Amino acid sequence: MSSTILARGIAKRYGDLLALDGVSFSAEAGEVLGVLGPNGAGKTTAIRVLTTILEPTTGTFSVAGVPHGRPEEIRRRIGVLPESAGYPERQTGGEFLRYHARLYGRSGRGARDTAATLLAEVGLGDREDHLIASYSRGMRQRLGIARALVNDPRVVFLDEPTLGLDPAGQRQMLAIISRIAGELDATVLLCTHLLDEVEQICTRVLILHRGRVVAHGTVAEVAARAAAPRTATIRFADDDLAAARTALSGFEVTPAAGGLTVALDGGDSNEALRRLLDAGVSVRAYELGAARLSDAFLAVTAGGR
Repeated sequence: MSSTILARGIAKRYGDLLALDGVSFSAEAGEVLGVLGPNGAGKTTAIRVLTTILEPTTGTFSVAGVPHGRPEEIRRRIGVLPESAGYPERQTGGEFLRYHARLYGRSGRGARDTAATLLAEVGLGDREDHLIASYSRGMRQRLGIARALVNDPRVVFLDEPTLGLDPAGQRQMLAIISRIAGELDATVLLCTHLLDEVEQICTRVLILHRGRVVAHGTVAEVAARAAAPRTATIRFADDDLAAARTALSGFEVTPAAGGLTVALDGGDSNEALRRLLDAGVSVRAYELGAARLSDAFLAVTAGGR
């Protein structure tokens, strides 16, 4: 399978500031790649380079099979929703999309059909003839998604698409993003600071810190590599409960079926087990809880600073 995004050693310098420092990664068709990082990590700069708005200082990349030396061809094959998108408020949603459809070579009925279809797909079919001035923020974000799809792109770049949306609007947006990858077989590069969004819909995650890739893989892989388990559930006979609580003095414990759940707080995951065994508690099961993406993020970005 050929990668729809392939970046190799991308660096971007602004004077003395190195915004991107040797960024390398890939993405495939049909996947949602979540790009995470603290403020100033290089997320938006990476999108601007990959969408050919900025030229990399060094390094190479290809998007939708097109090398970065052919920016106009890349632009024809991608869709973009920037973090701060502007909209002509005196146009209707339909007029806005028909205009952009014509820019990509559709005319007359083709442009009208494209606009109507895309508005329906993002839940704005009944707002086609309404002025954009009357759209809520969530509606404008969905209109921006429709605009990003007007040219049937192979790769879609979304920079903070749920920023400022209420929970219902966030759910709508995430459902749309999932459909883009699943039904259109497009690659979605989702730049966000919301870790729960990544855990819900992303196939893989890329974490940037100070312009460098500090983690890359599936959510489970990144969490397991970068963060220690947060909890352990220990099961034993009911008669051992009092002895177990005494042995685990100093740990935060909560009741669990047939035992206790122990908060590890990044410490030695075996310390609780050793204490119980030393106290003569008959341990029947010892289950480490899965590491969380939020813990991995804090670990690889030194607390998000």
